[in-house]
Amino acid sequence: MGDLKPVDVLGGAVRAAGLLELEPTGRGIVLHRMPAWARVQHNDIALPMLESMPSGGRLEMLTDAEVIELDVHLTLVQLGSEPGTPAAFDLVVDGQLLAGESTRVGTLITIDRFTGDVDIRSGTTTTVRFDGLPAGEKLVEVWLPNAAATHLLEVRADGAVRPPERSGVRRWVHYGSSISHCLEAQRPTGVWPAVAARRAGVDLQSFAFAGQCQLDPFASRMISQQPADLISCKLGINILNGDSMRERTFVPAVHGFLDQVRDGHPDVPIVLITPITCPVAEDHPGPTGVDADGRCVVYDRPTELALGSLTLRRIRELEAEIVAARQASDPNLHLLQGPDLFGPEDVDDLPDGLHPNAAGYQRMGERFHALAFQGEGPFAV
Repeated sequence: MGDLKPVDVLGGAVRAAGLLELEPTGRGIVLHRMPAWARVQHNDIALPMLESMPSGGRLEMLTDAEVIELDVHLTLVQLGSEPGTPAAFDLVVDGQLLAGESTRVGTLITIDRFTGDVDIRSGTTTTVRFDGLPAGEKLVEVWLPNAAATHLLEVRADGAVRPPERSGVRRWVHYGSSISHCLEAQRPTGVWPAVAARRAGVDLQSFAFAGQCQLDPFASRMISQQPADLISCKLGINILNGDSMRERTFVPAVHGFLDQVRDGHPDVPIVLITPITCPVAEDHPGPTGVDADGRCVVYDRPTELALGSLTLRRIRELEAEIVAARQASDPNLHLLQGPDLFGPEDVDDLPDGLHPNAAGYQRMGERFHALAFQGEGPFAV
């Protein structure tokens, strides 16, 4: 075809799906999964980077182009000396995954697991190129990295580009932790909410931020303000990881979170998902940490300080009680037990004792699709 020409992303030539804001800067466009008002309502130094990792985000376009290029500046994170997950891009054409590209070119932030020391090494921009696309107009989705903050400098194509019409497609909003952010997935379509969404043919908006699923008021407000036909909230593991709450605060916090979501979506089906299995924390409260091998560990505490502390088993019990108490007045609220997505029989795919690997996430997506979207599932048509 012809020469590559810039695509006006900010002008709406493509649909920035799974992204809430495109922020133009001197370094290109920052891709945000949180709105500006929410980005100032916390003081966590990691969240600004995590929300600009476009897990579940993609650029959608109708195009006759046979070549598409993206210039990006990526920021990757590495824990310790082992290389982290690369930044990966997937090309989906008319619903079919056709190609993927991965890179570690970009700025690298290395974090010492034990001291917390941070080393930042500036990197260069890189170009991601997909060529050999089928001839003729087709729906193209470029799925963006789940494990790298992404500044989009330019998109180019050798054909006409226009945004697709997505009316009639159900919009699924999901809230969760690192186990929904899926930093360990090797490609963006391998993130478990993406696996389920692609199988079900729904439009995914992920509010999954590693370590940040803390029942924050801004999070429930974000969900409340978003257009949504389906909502899921995977709650509990980060509360235990950080030892953020005891029973007395956790129960009303979950109720309050659901109340705020319901203010914006009175009748939308909501699935509350309890934590998946984490062997060391099933019957032991947090906080959690990592040992010298990078595996999840818990810490002993004096018995007198354990009153009301939360184990995963107790969190699941409390969440089941919360849903049961609300269902009489809210029949569109449903419970899904996390071990049904990833349970004790799956621990071979839990290399650090906390996070599934790529195979585990794939299985979680397939199971969620079967349990939620099929048969009598709460999201079934």
